[in-house]
Amino acid sequence: MATEEKLQRSLFNEVMVPCYAPMDIIPVRGQGSRLWDQQQREYIDFAGGIAVSCLGHCHPVMVTALTEQAQKLWHLSNVMTNEPALRLADKLTQLTFADKVFFANSGAEANEAALKLARRYAVDNFSADKDQIIAFHHGFHGRTFFTVTVGGQSTYSDGFGPKPQAVTHLPYNDLAAIAELMSDKTCAVMMEPLQGEGGIISPTIEFVQGVRELCDKHHALLIFDEVQTGNGRTGDLFAYQGLGVTPDILTTAKSLGGGFPVAAMLTTTALAAHLKVGTHGSTYGGNPLACAVAEAVINTISQPVLLAGVKQREQWFREGLMQINRRYPIFSEIRGKGLLLGAVLCPQWQGRARDILVAAGKEGVMVLVAGTDVVRFTPSLVIDKKDIDEGMQRLEAAIATLYNAHSEL
Repeated sequence: MATEEKLQRSLFNEVMVPCYAPMDIIPVRGQGSRLWDQQQREYIDFAGGIAVSCLGHCHPVMVTALTEQAQKLWHLSNVMTNEPALRLADKLTQLTFADKVFFANSGAEANEAALKLARRYAVDNFSADKDQIIAFHHGFHGRTFFTVTVGGQSTYSDGFGPKPQAVTHLPYNDLAAIAELMSDKTCAVMMEPLQGEGGIISPTIEFVQGVRELCDKHHALLIFDEVQTGNGRTGDLFAYQGLGVTPDILTTAKSLGGGFPVAAMLTTTALAAHLKVGTHGSTYGGNPLACAVAEAVINTISQPVLLAGVKQREQWFREGLMQINRRYPIFSEIRGKGLLLGAVLCPQWQGRARDILVAAGKEGVMVLVAGTDVVRFTPSLVIDKKDIDEGMQRLEAAIATLYNAHSEL
């Protein structure tokens, strides 16, 4: 059994499945947008647990919701419902296009439910031959075998045997390609309304509107994966609301619970009717603890003043990154929306995004990557300006060290 003295990064290699390669840093405490490790060294968090910690660490509304619910009820099977789940579902339907909600534990599970619903809808209304799912290169939809196959990155899906069939990938933002391929055999198009893992790629309005029209023409369902873009991340509660295009099915997770595992699939009454009793389920989906925390999160981030603040913080981040770039020109552009931003590396710096992540960690600021060529930022939606300013100073110090070493080569 591990003693307190043995709880170091090296223990990971002894006891954990090696599918991750975590940094040497082990955070033990967080407050707002700051973290402290085992040695009490402080870090400013520009990563947010990959777009999860939308209210920062240990936000009072979340702590209160979890503490109060923990003294009432922890778990019920879905043989019964519970009050936090009902309140959260009611809130989500009030705030979105949806009439019905299915709760799960992760984005992958929510996407799995969405894909199964699309296939079941096609079978019930047309035929089993209407099974084609169209998705996009560089997309990411989870790690179950179905969702990782639909995701457009073969490095994640290869090597596990035969994949689920009738899944086709096309270039993102290429309306002509999807118009040529779609037919009445297409049952669904699944897309992120802003690609996250694939490099922070925004869609054009024409592309999103065109995909919606093609789905209508071919009686196919449009699924928006808002696992990363949802819950205020782009400055709208959900990204579709800023695009003027409404999906048939929407999935959300990550920041829905602000750090507590919870996910949801949202859809209409007509579509939800195809998942009859027994066709799908989840042991922990709709868990009272998770739903109580998520309700507190949604009540907080759906406020107009908070969403407006996301757009203000986007500008602070863009300005800070461009100031760094004027002194150390390594970025070709800053792309994304709200607080889902990517700094794209110039050609001579491509492939070095992780180098910047590691160097930033050494200077006391946590960032992310989106592929090898993009440094990604997904901080708390309520991060203070002083934390942004100080984090940018630390990031600049990291980039300066790499830039100067690069210049000496």
